[in-house]
Amino acid sequence: MAEKLRIVAERGACPAAGAELADLASESVIACDLKGFIQYWNPASEALYGWPAMAMLGRRLGEISASIPLDSEHWQQLLREGRWHGPVRRCTATGSQITVSVRRTVRYNELGEALDVVEYGRGASIGVAEIGTHAAAEPQGGGAACWELDISGAHALLSPASAPEHPHDALGPDQEDALERLLSLARIVDVNDRTVRLFGGNADRKQMVGQPMANFWPAETRSVLTRLLAEVAACGPSQIIRRRLDQAQCVLRDATLTAWRSVAGGRNTAFLMVHGAAAGDRTAWELQASEDRYRKLIHYMPTALWQVDARGMGEILDRLRAEGVTDIASFLTEHPEIVELGKDVVCVTEVNSGAISLLGGRCAADLIRPVRYLFTGTPDTAKRIMIAHFEGRRNHAEQGRILTLNGRMRDVLFHVTYPMPPEQMDTTFITIEDITERLRTETQLRQLQADHAHAARISTLGELATSIAHEVKQPLAAIVTNAETSLRWLSRDDVNVEKLRQLTGRIISSASRANDIIQHVRSMAQRGERERTSLHMSEIVEEALLFVRHEIEARRIDLAITAAPSCPRILGDRIQLQQVIVNLIINSVQAIAQAESTERRIRICIGSGPPGALGFSIHDSGPGIAPDILDRVFESFFTTKVDGMGIGLSVCHSIITAHGGSIEAENHPRGGAIFRFSLPAQPHEARD
Repeated sequence: MAEKLRIVAERGACPAAGAELADLASESVIACDLKGFIQYWNPASEALYGWPAMAMLGRRLGEISASIPLDSEHWQQLLREGRWHGPVRRCTATGSQITVSVRRTVRYNELGEALDVVEYGRGASIGVAEIGTHAAAEPQGGGAACWELDISGAHALLSPASAPEHPHDALGPDQEDALERLLSLARIVDVNDRTVRLFGGNADRKQMVGQPMANFWPAETRSVLTRLLAEVAACGPSQIIRRRLDQAQCVLRDATLTAWRSVAGGRNTAFLMVHGAAAGDRTAWELQASEDRYRKLIHYMPTALWQVDARGMGEILDRLRAEGVTDIASFLTEHPEIVELGKDVVCVTEVNSGAISLLGGRCAADLIRPVRYLFTGTPDTAKRIMIAHFEGRRNHAEQGRILTLNGRMRDVLFHVTYPMPPEQMDTTFITIEDITERLRTETQLRQLQADHAHAARISTLGELATSIAHEVKQPLAAIVTNAETSLRWLSRDDVNVEKLRQLTGRIISSASRANDIIQHVRSMAQRGERERTSLHMSEIVEEALLFVRHEIEARRIDLAITAAPSCPRILGDRIQLQQVIVNLIINSVQAIAQAESTERRIRICIGSGPPGALGFSIHDSGPGIAPDILDRVFESFFTTKVDGMGIGLSVCHSIITAHGGSIEAENHPRGGAIFRFSLPAQPHEARD
């Protein structure tokens, strides 16, 4: 309608200032072009004839004339003489006729050329016989609610066969489907203010435009609307069709539907008007329309939704509470038959399309039954939902499994919302989110992270091959030395058994040490997850030094370890935490090797961290971390080393995070870099 008014203003039919004044006029003001097409229709015209402005703009004025030949003759006289006045008979929006006294004036431009015609009109004096007719034409309830609908997409369905023979006839399944398709394909082009107030609910005009008619029209009268639109499609342009709505179908008094088709401007649109007096500011029809929009919103929302009636179970729980039951969990454990009863007492009353799709049903009827089928995958979920209901919670959520109607098991997230007084107690909502693919993706991600960490360990072992070889070489050399000494003692005539016992013990000790080193290397190289156990960080550091001691000694680095005596224990994966310590020490050793300073120092501190956590820090005397890359050191594959892979610190971050801790890096005020991490301390009761 705004676009039409803009076109009118551009043509000069009614300048903006003039239009504003004409809007306030008490008499009808209509502006037409020289062919009689209406370009302006003021509010007084709406009140006089019952036709909203949006329904009249672009139509010929003669279409509402009850005496077309006479009116045509008056029009020709007007164009010849420039002025005309007299009575005319007009058809109102309700189908009645009204006599109007009009004055018409032709407007000219500065060259004397005719521009347009402006008509002023008011109701003429009428006789007693016409009083009822005229009264019926008076506006009721604030005027008509008017829609302009784009029916081009629905034209194939707009036929008399798409509606029942009579408005009250029952619709078959095929007709119901056609009805829904029809109202979904008929799109709103424009609406007037009363349409927004009666049908829009919380939507405004902009939100209604472009939406399907089905989103706003009440379900109870859709059969009448479908037949009306079908007849309009079968009629020629501008032919008016009217239908009355029964009081049982619409609470508007004397409600009438008026529709016609227009192909003006090349568009295939239909106009629909609803006349009638509203019983109140917010009518029951408005409430019906609002409820229908609410139902559609719920039906098409992507989340699977069940509405259930849990009043029967609520009464059972109320009786248990009255009998003094307080520990409902223990009571239900002792009486599992109550849980089984609840699965049959609580019934599904409504489901949306998402629920039907998730369960693999054909229609809502497949799911409208007791809720037992929802708990086939995880029967204990029903018990926990009852416990939450008994305890008066507003919501309950948990992860479980559900068996679909076609026999597939899906991982889902249950979320139950319970009603609270004074809400309707028969409206408990259950939403179920399918998380099968998400869990599968998370499993794949954990596997990738494990593979990443394993690759990092193999890379680290490759870098430490010399150090590991040195650690193994020492006990092997001791074994050879002690074995050779034993042979020499055995070659003597006076065999010293005690000496041989000492040498054999040394051989066994050295072999055990070599075996420990090999086992540590094998453990570090193994893939897969391990069980988390209670650990002391000092032990982890000592075991990690088996891999790096040679590197530290070869580079003459001063290593000092400080551990608080009351250091808390942690729950973790021994091998993964060894990997973190090894990576951090190697990182410090390599940083010191790049430093120009002669001071070579690494300080490790183990103690209490934030409340309830263990703290660890390692500070080296290297050159520190460049400020521009400080926030990137834990990124995967980011490295400043020529031959580095950029996965060591990334894996450290992943392992610490997986253990529920945090790790950070910064430059120390006295020089060098310092890495800190904290891990949750193991509670004493869990340790015991």
